[in-house]
Formats: sequence, C-alpha cells, structure tokens
Amino acid sequence: MASPAGGKRIPPIQCLLTFEALARLRSVTQAADELFVTPSAVSHRVRQLEQILGTKLFGRADFSLTTEGIEYLTHVREGLATLQKFPGVAGQSTTPGKRKLRVAVTPTFARALLIPRLSQFTEAYPEIDLTLQVSIPLLDVVAEDADLMIRFGGGRYADVEYDCLLKDEVTPLASPAFVREHGPFETVQDLEGQALLRSPLEPWRTWFAACELDWPEPTEGSQFNDIGLMCDAAAAGMGIALVRLKLGARWLDDGSLVRLFDRSAPSPHAHYLCWRTGAMDRWECSAFAQWLKTARG
Repeated sequence: MASPAGGKRIPPIQCLLTFEALARLRSVTQAADELFVTPSAVSHRVRQLEQILGTKLFGRADFSLTTEGIEYLTHVREGLATLQKFPGVAGQSTTPGKRKLRVAVTPTFARALLIPRLSQFTEAYPEIDLTLQVSIPLLDVVAEDADLMIRFGGGRYADVEYDCLLKDEVTPLASPAFVREHGPFETVQDLEGQALLRSPLEPWRTWFAACELDWPEPTEGSQFNDIGLMCDAAAAGMGIALVRLKLGARWLDDGSLVRLFDRSAPSPHAHYLCWRTGAMDRWECSAFAQWLKTARG
C-alpha cells in the first residue's frame, strides 16, 4: 500500500505531543512530568521528530525554537486542537485551530497579577480564544460555564479539583498622608484607636496574633469585599488596610501606600486554580494551567 502524502512519513503523535510540550515548557524535566515519561524519552522523541522532518526545531540549550520550529509549532498546535474535536459535540469552535477557554478569576488577582502578564499567554497561544469572567472572592461565586476558576479561600474544595497558585503575607498599609497626620507608627500598639479598614477576605486577627496582640476583630469602620477597592480606599486616606504584599505591590511601587511596620504574617487564605473533573483532558485548559504556574511569580 502506498504511503500517505506522496511518500512522506507522518510523525508519530507522541513525537508531536512531546514537541509541543517542550516548546511550551522549555524544560525536558517538566515536559517529561506532564507526559508521564522519562526525560530521556522526551529527548529521543524530539530527535526522532527532527530526523523525520529533516530540520532542527530547537536552536539553543534554552529550548528556544528555530524559525522552522516556530512555523511547525503553529501547524502542530492546530492539528492537535483539531484532533480534540469530536463529531456531534455541541459548542465546538468552527474556526480551525481556535479553542475557546473561559476562566473565572477574582478581581484583584486579575488586575494585579494576571492582566499584566496575559499578553505573554495570548502571544504564545494565538489559537486559544480566552474569555475572562469575574468571580467573587471567598464566596466562591463563579459563572457556571467557566472552564477554569481562580478561587480565593482556604482550599479543601469538595466540588472541584484544585491546585494552590499563590500564598501571600499580610501587613498594614496606609497612604503617606495618613501616616503624616496620624503617625508616627513606631510600635504595633500605635494602631489602637486608628481607623482600620475591614474585609472578610483578610481578617485583622491574623496579623494581631502574629504580633502577640490579644485584640478582637474590629467591628466598626468601612468594609470591603474586594481587596483592590480597599487598597484604593486606603490610598485615598480613609484608613489602614491589611493587605497581601503581592497583591498590593502596585500601590506600594507607585508610593500611594506605604508599610507601617516590617512585621508581616501569612494570610490564612490563598488563591487556587480549580477545575471540574475531566477539564484538564482538554489541551487548552492544560496549556493555561501550565502557563499560569510559570507566570505567577
């Protein structure tokens, strides 16, 4: 029987999957872990693919792609995406190679950490059509049709599978003007009687306990269910906010908020990437999850 494509050999699917994973992760070890094979198997499959194609796909030790590798990667991803489309399944994208991915994300995480890096993902995966939807932190209110969800809470979610994305530390922040008017803040006891901004997302008792203060959770003062809004309120001089340092980096970097003390404490909550059983079998979900792990730092 004649071979397909006029005698040209079609590369084995495992070689194509390995090439895509290594191009995306740029690590033989990570690609091996994702594919459940040994690192030597990853190297062997890539060499086999290059021999079949008759060209080099990776140029340097950092696994950056050659010009031919970049062009071929686009074809491979389109082909893999097409193979994932099953006959008769509703909702499949009609554009070849274009996969729809819906991610529900908490507001401040999106603004502070995700959006500044998101162009890296869209440039690396132009075949994925990404939609971001807002979810409500801690309350776990998300759109029902989301493929992936970034939740903020204590973990141990019974309805989904999940992976911890980001832990953080909290510390009191205030505007420079507030510090000048109400300071100096030399000891933690100087917080007594001050306007403490409140949020159910970040209880003050966490930081009080770390400072060995037997103070109750504040019951008066302005309250916010979004950390970004609370940071904006603190920057406007409304009071002192207990803020996670990574999420508050933008306000700290531009000087609109300053730290009152060197002391910080681990937040009792964290950000988790959550998905329903079977979602990671979809290439676009797995690609976003892997990218998010490397981009979150």
